[in-house]
Amino acid sequence: MKRLNLFLTTVITLGLFVFTSCSSDDDSSNTQEGMAKMSVKMVDAPGDYEQVNIEVSDVVVKYQNDTEVSLNVENEIYNLLDLTGGVAANLATEYEIEAGDISQIRLVLGSNNTVVVDGTTHDLATPSAEQSGLKLNINQTLEPNTTYEYTLDFDVEESIVVQGNGGYILKPVIRLSAEANSGIISGNVILPSEDPVLVTATNATTTVSAYTDAQGNFQLYGLPGGSYSLIIESNSSLNLPPITIPDIEVVNGEIEVVQDISFD
Repeated sequence: MKRLNLFLTTVITLGLFVFTSCSSDDDSSNTQEGMAKMSVKMVDAPGDYEQVNIEVSDVVVKYQNDTEVSLNVENEIYNLLDLTGGVAANLATEYEIEAGDISQIRLVLGSNNTVVVDGTTHDLATPSAEQSGLKLNINQTLEPNTTYEYTLDFDVEESIVVQGNGGYILKPVIRLSAEANSGIISGNVILPSEDPVLVTATNATTTVSAYTDAQGNFQLYGLPGGSYSLIIESNSSLNLPPITIPDIEVVNGEIEVVQDISFD
């Protein structure tokens, strides 16, 4: 199988998707002879919570002829805050799917979604108006004998809404990137304390952030090729000035590894 490099980046606000059975439409006018492969993984952007647990039930691909195909993702609950430092939840790995013209990818969530604040677990409610769910418009042709890889990057801070009554609402904000015509910045920060630090890559058009893991590792996904500044910020209580590393060149389809970063 060859890997096709393509680029797609968008930011979307979504609600919980209630999934009905996949269509069995026999219209194959938007499919091609042969099979492609699709991989979908999920990572986390920063969020100031102890845990954010979401239940993923499935990932569904919709063709332009309205046929829907499940990628048979296992039903599982993920703590999004564990998905940092290069750790990703592999929702689907090189799943064989019919080649053809697809219009959407849908992330199907279950109802077991919670947030932990100050040691207390709260249900993440989803308003009825948000029940139409995530609809990621792609309008992409899947070519036979080609592997397509997508990353769903949750922005936890923007995805949780605090209500006046002390409750919490889940309105996920996700950055979708395809691992082609986009790159990754990876590295390690020598941590000044036990707390993770915030790492941000930014230029005139794109800003992507992530926390380091417990060992100081970080990975920033879905960066279109170009030059970026890398900004590293420690816990404000330490009163350490941020570190800025300019002119980091990202090449589409490649991982740019930066040297170890220290606040010393």
